[in-house]
Formats: sequence, structure tokens, C-alpha cells
Amino acid sequence: MTRRHRNYRRKEEGKTDYARRLELLKSGKPRVVIRKKLNNIIIQFIEYADDGDKTIATFTKKNIIQLGWKAHGGSRASAYLIGLLAGLKTKSKVKDCILDIGLQKSVAGSSIYAALKGVLDGGIKVAHSDTILPKEELIKGSNIKAYAEQLSQNKEKYGRQFSNYIKNNLKPEEFEKHFEEIKNKILAI
Repeated sequence: MTRRHRNYRRKEEGKTDYARRLELLKSGKPRVVIRKKLNNIIIQFIEYADDGDKTIATFTKKNIIQLGWKAHGGSRASAYLIGLLAGLKTKSKVKDCILDIGLQKSVAGSSIYAALKGVLDGGIKVAHSDTILPKEELIKGSNIKAYAEQLSQNKEKYGRQFSNYIKNNLKPEEFEKHFEEIKNKILAI
């Protein structure tokens, strides 16, 4: 299969928007590629090269689990922490980049933009509008804590909703505290 044929196939399958990719590449800057999965956020710093893109660094939920993260890997909080770690560890190699969220649909305040906020707080410049970034209380999980407190009267519903937290020995009411602990570990690196 020729390279030209593979590219056409990716366009037909809806995997690549080549017009958008060309616009990103015209900037001449590395891309910070953020992809959301159900229980994970993947952040990669990628540079264009004629013989194929070069990955500078990759970060996933595994990186924060190694620091003790016990909560869901696809939440805004975990996205922010992965982004913060990615920014801090990559800023010696990449100073300024452009955001690439691919074909994903994303709304302001989502976990994709929480990851971007982490990258920004990690010291890497990325062109963006502040209106897309989530509020601080959503990043640190104030909403999770409030919902857990609301459900605490209904033990059955509480147990179903927060079964993974309970299994990982994390009380959802202490989510913000856990977030701050992991954030401080990242900042200490």
C-alpha cells in the first residue's frame, strides 16, 4: 500500500482532517496533542519531521498513579494533574507549542481543557482563550465532594456511585485533599 493510499484511507475513515493538520503544521511549533479516553487522558508533545512526526514525550494516567493517584483517570482533576506533570517535565525541551485536540468534540471546561490548564501551569506557552479553561473548583473536585456529601444519606446509591473510590481506599469527601497531595508531589519533582 502506497503512502498516498494510506493517507486517503485515513481521510475516508474520518481519522485525520488534513486541512486542519496543515494549519497546525504551518505554525512551525511543536504540538501538544491531548486525547481523552474513557478512563485516561493522553498528552503528547510532537514535532513535525518530513519522514514522520517525532514524539518528544508522552504522559498518561500511569504517571500520576505512580505518585499515588487513586481516583478516576479520565476526570478533570486527573487531566489537570497529568497536564501539570507533562508541562513541568517537558518545559526544558519545549517552551511554546500549539494545541491539537484532533477530531474530538470538546466543550469549554472539559477534561481536555483541564489538561491544557495543567500544561500551562507547568510552564509551557500554548495559545488559547481563557474562556475554555475549567474553573479551579471543578479541577480540584469540589463538585465530587459536594455530590458525595449529598448522597451520604443514601448508602446504597452512595456505594454504587463511588464503588471505585471505596475500592481504592479513597473517601470521595476527601477528594480535594487527595488532589492537593498529588499536586504537591508533582510540584516537588
